[in-house]
Order: sequence, then C-alpha cells, then structure tokens
Amino acid sequence: MNRSGGAEPRLDRRRWLAAGCAATLTAGLGREAAASEPLWVDQRRLGPFVCRSTFPLGDRLLAQTDLAALELELRRVLALRPCAEQIELLLVNDAHQHQRLIRSRHPDAPYRRALFFKANRRSVIYAYRHADLAVDLRHEGTHALLHADLPMVPLWLDEGLAEYFEPPPAARPYGPDHLPKVLDDARRGVAPSLAELEGRRDLGEMTPADYRSAWAWTHFLLHGPAEASQQLWAMLASIRRWEPPGAMSDRLAAAFRSPTQSFVDHFRGWPDVLRAASARAKQG
Repeated sequence: MNRSGGAEPRLDRRRWLAAGCAATLTAGLGREAAASEPLWVDQRRLGPFVCRSTFPLGDRLLAQTDLAALELELRRVLALRPCAEQIELLLVNDAHQHQRLIRSRHPDAPYRRALFFKANRRSVIYAYRHADLAVDLRHEGTHALLHADLPMVPLWLDEGLAEYFEPPPAARPYGPDHLPKVLDDARRGVAPSLAELEGRRDLGEMTPADYRSAWAWTHFLLHGPAEASQQLWAMLASIRRWEPPGAMSDRLAAAFRSPTQSFVDHFRGWPDVLRAASARAKQG
C-alpha cells in the first residue's frame, strides 16, 4: 500500500540505520551541509523527542503523532526502561527540502520518506509534512526508542515492532495493512517461515512480504499464547544484559510442540477475539 499516494513503493519509506555514518553525525556540519540547513521556526518536546520544524507546529499535529504516549506504551508492553537519551525529530515542509537535508548530512544514504539514524549515541529522525506523517513518526519513533534501550534488535523484530506500533493505538491489534492476508493464509493453514525471516541481515533484503511476516510473528508474540509473550520478554531481557539472545525460532520450538500450528491457530481464532472485544466495548 502506498501511503503517500504516489508511485513510491511501501519499502521506500523505511528507515535506514546507517552503520557507517559516524563521521556525518559528529558535532560540526560541513560547508555544504550548513548551506542546506533549513531555518527552524518551531521547537517542542514530546517525551524524549525534541522536535524542530520549519513550520509552526500545531497542537492537532502533535496530538496525532502520539509520540509521548508511544514511549509509555513501549515501556508498558515491552518493559523498556524510561528513555534516557534525547531523540531529535527534524520536520521539514516538503519532500524536496527533506531530500536536500538528507543528502547534505548523509550523502551515501539511500533516500526514504522517513529515516532514523543513530551513531555516536546521537539519534535523529528525519521526516516531512504529508498526510501520513503521524504513521511515519510512530514507525521511526519505535525504532528510536528500541535502540535507545537495547544494544541491538534483530532486524525482523525491529521492523515487526515498528509495523505493529505505527497505527493509532486502537487500530494496532487489527493490523490494518497486514491482517487480511495473514488471516487468509491462516485459514489455508499457511504460516511464514520465521527461520527464513531471521536470515535477513540487511534492510535491503526485506520485501513487502517480509514486513508482513515480521508484523505477523510480532502479533503472535504480543497477542498469542502466554508462552509466546514470555519468549519475547526473555529475548529482550537477554539483549539488555548483552547476552546472545539466540533465535526466536529456536525459543518457540522449545516452548511449543509446533510453533507453526500455534501461529495458525492464533490467527484462525483472532476474528472471534476481536468480535468478542467489540461486543464488550459496546456493552460497556
């Protein structure tokens, strides 16, 4: 699905975590970068996010981004520690200005609609104003908050969590972009291979189907059987202790007789769970 309304593929809006960008994130900007630096006219703080923009920041836009609430939700769901570092959020007015800023600061980075960079303990999100800005900021904000607390996150889980938390809170369990195809596959007894997904080592290897699979396995870990959630929390705890976390596919194989069947059963039953929750909400 192309949220920007043009021909840009969905993958193109994903963040690029620059492994070799330390030199470009150091204190001084070069002459070319300084010349391309926008005029920042507004600044607000949203929890750990310090937002600077080239346009006046309205309360409605800030409320839509939900970034302060996002940090609290990640702390509640994933037991992340309170974010101890400042995350810069740079918002410009349009795609042209955004592209100029990215190229001046990170000339070797492939261009994306929204990007998260981290190097030398400095975290920066770059984005521009458009209809789905709030979705982009929740996605990139999830990456930033995860990497503020954890020394690493497996690529599939990093993207799966960002996909899960990018919709507004009430829409997250429904997975508006991914759920219909996942449900259709589950009805046919089909589940994506988690081991194959774990083999992805570079963002450029991730296909739209991989993003859907990452979201689906993350959904299973968050909403599936308690044993699945326990494995997610245990993996994150190992990472936080700088211990090798092992593969989630191995963890689930030790916890379930058939992780694939448990995954399929979870999604086969999910529509009933959603209907029951909707009925309770109407009664309440």
